[in-house]
Amino acid sequence: MHKAAQNGENMKKVIWKIARIMAGTFLMATAVNFVYEPMHMVTGGVSGLAIAIKELTKWYFSGGVPVWLTNIAINVPILIWGYFVKGKEFLGYTFFANICFTVFLLILPISEIQQKDYFLAMTIGGGLTGTGLGLVFAGGYSTGGTDLLSSIIHSYLKAYSVGTILFVLDALVILAGALVFGIISTVYAVMAVFLTSWIMDNILSGLKVGKQVWIISEKYQEISDVITQKMGRGATCLEGKGMYSNNSKKVLLCVVGKREVPCVVQIVREQDESAFMVIQEAREVMGEGFGEID
Repeated sequence: MHKAAQNGENMKKVIWKIARIMAGTFLMATAVNFVYEPMHMVTGGVSGLAIAIKELTKWYFSGGVPVWLTNIAINVPILIWGYFVKGKEFLGYTFFANICFTVFLLILPISEIQQKDYFLAMTIGGGLTGTGLGLVFAGGYSTGGTDLLSSIIHSYLKAYSVGTILFVLDALVILAGALVFGIISTVYAVMAVFLTSWIMDNILSGLKVGKQVWIISEKYQEISDVITQKMGRGATCLEGKGMYSNNSKKVLLCVVGKREVPCVVQIVREQDESAFMVIQEAREVMGEGFGEID
């Protein structure tokens, strides 16, 4: 019975991962077909390179090589390479995400924009792409492309971080876009990249952000008891030493949600007005009281 329930729970997680990947890649493809391609905005990645290739091949093919076709043609060798370097377990959902992205690029219509508003395009495109990437990356996967390529190259060039390699690859793609479409669309494309990154980071860590509160007080036990009773939060007591006074100190560490900080401050103030507090941002909080550890 327990095994059946566990299998059911695992199936729910798989379905949720698939749904999240499909929703994320749909939003990303929408940004490409409805914003970036008609506005000639190359924001990096394989899809950005595909937009530039389509424009360059218009001289040889009617309408140029479709973005979806270039996307899959470039990603297939990257995925095969990644299979041998990263292993099949890592690439399973990444391959699925890339297929979904390619299919959505194929079936979604390419909008025709008569009056070009680059600021609006940057806002909408960055919002859609950032949300889409956040949904995909939240599961620990990617859509392939330069993200996967940078991870593969890092396996050979350990001296450079994945982020640095990814930055170089995307910068080269954006430079190619500038040569093909000019500087104006490129400037807004770069702004869209920053917006995408900001939204994606907030999605990835926004639900897990908390505050860590350091409390130094002689009444550490009373403060800890009230925090536990009133807020249902735990606290950890650490040993410290005042270097000026050379006296031993008890230091409380308590991690709470953002909205719970005023309550902690009020409790400390009521118990010991002379207490010393430090409140810091905690970008990733997982475990009891904050959701399961991914």
